[in-house]
Amino acid sequence: MTNFITPFAADLIGFAGSFCIVAAYAYSNVSKSMNMVAFNLVNFIGAALLAVSLTVNYNLPTLVLEFVWMAIALFGLARALRLRRRVAP
Repeated sequence: MTNFITPFAADLIGFAGSFCIVAAYAYSNVSKSMNMVAFNLVNFIGAALLAVSLTVNYNLPTLVLEFVWMAIALFGLARALRLRRRVAP
């Protein structure tokens, strides 16, 4: 099967994903009142971008880590949205 993404493009996608995850982590450390929806959404997007890059530049342990990261982010996102609905009038 031919990859539709070049290794260089995959690296750029991976860097974008890494940036998202690091930005979310930095946000969690400097925010006085964290938006959990945004935090988990950015984490999910970052992990998804890294997973895409890892389909080209394959590394199984890291790919598994990104799927776990996405699952945790989806859990957090669902929880944040559920809590937001309870608080809304």
